[in-house]
Amino acid sequence: MAPIYQIQGSGNTSTMVGQTITTSGVVTRVINNGFYLQDQTGDGSAATSDGIFVFTSVAPSVIVGQSILLGGTVAEFNTGAASNADTLAHTVTELIAPSGITSLSFGNIIFPLIVTLPEAVNDDLEHYEGMLVTLNGPLTASQNFFQGRYGQVTLSVNGRMEIPTNQYRPNTAQALALADENARRRILLDDGTSVQNPNPTPYIGLDNTLRAGDTVASVTGVIDYGLATNDNTNFGDYKIQPTQSVVFTRVNQRTLTPDVVGGNIKVASFNVLNYFTTFTNGNTADGQSAQGCLLDGVVSAANCRGANNLAEFNRQRNKVIAAIAAINADIVGLMEIQNNGNTAAQNLVDGLNALMGTGTYSVLPLPIAGTGTDAIRVAMIYKSAAVTLQGSSLSDTDAINNRPTLLQTFAAANGQQVTVVVNHFKSKGSCPSAGTDPTNENTGDGQGCWNGRRVLQAQQLRAWLTANGAADALIIGDLNAYGQEDPIFELTNNGYVDQVAAFNSFGYSYVFDGAAGRLDHAIASASLVSKVAGVKHWHINADEPSVIDYNEEFKQPLCATCGPDYYTATPYRASDHDPVLIGLNLNDFDGDGLTDDIEAMLGTNPQDIDSDDDGIADGIEDANRNGVVDNTETNPLLVDTDGDGFSDGVEDSNHNGVVDNGETDPLDALSFPQGNNQQVPMMPNLAMVLLAGLLVLLQAIGVRRQRRS
Repeated sequence: MAPIYQIQGSGNTSTMVGQTITTSGVVTRVINNGFYLQDQTGDGSAATSDGIFVFTSVAPSVIVGQSILLGGTVAEFNTGAASNADTLAHTVTELIAPSGITSLSFGNIIFPLIVTLPEAVNDDLEHYEGMLVTLNGPLTASQNFFQGRYGQVTLSVNGRMEIPTNQYRPNTAQALALADENARRRILLDDGTSVQNPNPTPYIGLDNTLRAGDTVASVTGVIDYGLATNDNTNFGDYKIQPTQSVVFTRVNQRTLTPDVVGGNIKVASFNVLNYFTTFTNGNTADGQSAQGCLLDGVVSAANCRGANNLAEFNRQRNKVIAAIAAINADIVGLMEIQNNGNTAAQNLVDGLNALMGTGTYSVLPLPIAGTGTDAIRVAMIYKSAAVTLQGSSLSDTDAINNRPTLLQTFAAANGQQVTVVVNHFKSKGSCPSAGTDPTNENTGDGQGCWNGRRVLQAQQLRAWLTANGAADALIIGDLNAYGQEDPIFELTNNGYVDQVAAFNSFGYSYVFDGAAGRLDHAIASASLVSKVAGVKHWHINADEPSVIDYNEEFKQPLCATCGPDYYTATPYRASDHDPVLIGLNLNDFDGDGLTDDIEAMLGTNPQDIDSDDDGIADGIEDANRNGVVDNTETNPLLVDTDGDGFSDGVEDSNHNGVVDNGETDPLDALSFPQGNNQQVPMMPNLAMVLLAGLLVLLQAIGVRRQRRS
C-alpha cells in the first residue's frame, strides 16, 4: 500500500502516474465531484504533500473525518487547455477511478498546517497540494469578478495588489520585483464546488456585495490548483477550498457620492461599458425592431454590444444615470457609447434631465470630421448653466485612432477657458497572432498586446493638439494603459502631467488578475496644472462583483438554478471602470491667487493681478485669501499701507508677503528703507490714518482704476 506522500512525489508530477495503487487516509474535504484525502501521520517532509484529491466525477458518499482504504489510478490533471503551458506545468496529482472504498473509522481529526504567505518562492504552495492548511491573515479580497460565476475570490496578504506597470516603468527591476511579490502574495478562495453560478452566491455580505479591499482574518481549507480566469488558455493559480466558514469584514466602504475634488468647475471621465440604444436582439430603445449597429461600414445586430433587450437596457440605464447624477460634473467625457450619431448620448441626457431637472445637461454637437467607423465612440455632455462652448467640437479621424479623439473648449462664467480632450485608445484584448505583428504582440512586459499602436495613438494625440493650438488642455479617457506604461510615458515625458499621480499615491480604476491600476486618466498640459484643484477616482465599479450588474443571464429567474439577482438601480457596478473626477479652479481670471468671489469681497479688480500697483499681487497681500484685510496683511487697495512714503512693494522687496532680513515692514510707519535719498518725510500718524481712510472710502464709492493695458 502506497502512502499518500509517496503518490505525490517531490514535484508537481508523480513518478507513479498511470499506476493502480492502494492507499488510505482521512477525508478532509468533500466537494461535488470528489474528495480530499490526507495521510494521518505523513512523512514530516516539507517537500512532499501528505494529501491528494480523489476524483469520483459524481457526489461521493464519504464524509469528513472518515478514515478509508481504497484503490485508484494515479493521474496528473491539467486544469487548462492542452496547450496551456502554465496549467501544464502545474498539474494536479489525483486518484481517478477509485474502487474498493472501505470505511475504517469515523471522527478522525486532521489538524491544519499553519502556512504563511507570501511564499518565499512562487509556487511553494505546491508542497501542500491536497493538504489541510490554515492561512493566517488578514487576507484582502483583491478581485471578485468571478465570485458569482465560479464562486471564486482572489485573496492577497499585506493589502491590495497593484499592477506593476501602474507604479513602475515596464521591465524595470522594480516592476519585475512587484510582479513576483504579487504572485507570492495571492491565492484563490474557491467555494468547494465545480458548479457554475452557485446558489447561494458564496461570500456575498452586507448590501449583497463583497468589496475588493474587504478582509478576512484567516482561512482554513485544502490547497488546490486551477484556472484563475474564465479562459482555459490563460494562467492558473493555487486555490484554497475552505473547510470552515469564511466571513469577511467590510473595510472598503461604499460611498454615496464621490470625494470632493475642489475647484469651481468639475470634469469627469466615465467608460459606460457599451451604452447601446440598439440591442443585440435587433430592437431599439425607441421601439424599433430588426435594427443593427454600425461597424466598419456594416450594419448588423451582431455588431451591437451591451444590453440584450429593453429590460436589460433599462437596468443599465438606471445605473449609469444614478452614477452620473451623483458625480454631478459640469463636463462629462464618455467612452463606449454607441456610435449612432447623438442618439445614445441624447438618450442618456434625457434620463439625466428627467432626474436632475429639465435642461441640466446638453449633448456636445457632433464634430464635422465625424466619429469614426467603430461600433463605439467617445462623447461629451455638459451643463450649459456652468460652461459655454467656445467654437465647435473637433475630432481626429486619423487612421491610427480606433475611436477619433474628441475636443471641445469650454469657458466658465468669468471667461476662463479649458480644453477637454476625450480619448479611448486601443484595448489590450484580441491580440494579433504570434509572428504577425511583433510591435503589437504581447511581449510579456506587463503592457499586454497592441502597446505599439497605443504609443502611436499617444504620439498622434500630442501632434494633433499642437496643430490645433490647444491651450490649457485636459486629456481624459480610457487610454487602456496603466500609469507608467509607454503610451502614458509618451505624454508625461513630453510636457503633460499625470494628475491622478499628482493627487493620489495609489490611483486605480480597474482590477485585472487580482491587481488594481488606472486605465482611466486625467493628464493636464503644463499650463493647466496650476488650475487643477484635485483628482479622484470614485470606486463604484472596479471594487464591486460583476454578479450585481445589470445583466440578467446566469441569474434568477431566467436561470432557476443560478444565484439570486442582486440588481439595484444604484451606481454600484454600473460599469467595469471607475469614473475619474477632476476639480478645476477656473475662478481666478487674473491669476493673482484670489478667486473672483474673494476679489469682490475685497473690492479689488478680478481682472488685475495687482490692483493698487504697489508691486505685490493682490493674492499675496491678502495672504490667507479670505477677502478681508486682517492684521499682519497689507491692503491690496493701498499702495503704501503704513503711509511712510514707501510703497509696500518696495518695503517687501521680494514680494512674498513676509518681512525677511534686509526688508522693512510695510505695516510699520517707523520702519522704512534708509539711505540713497529715497526717504520722504513721514506723515504724522493721524494724517496717515485719515489718508488711508480716504483712500478706502474712494474705493468704496467706485473710484476704481481701470485695468492696466
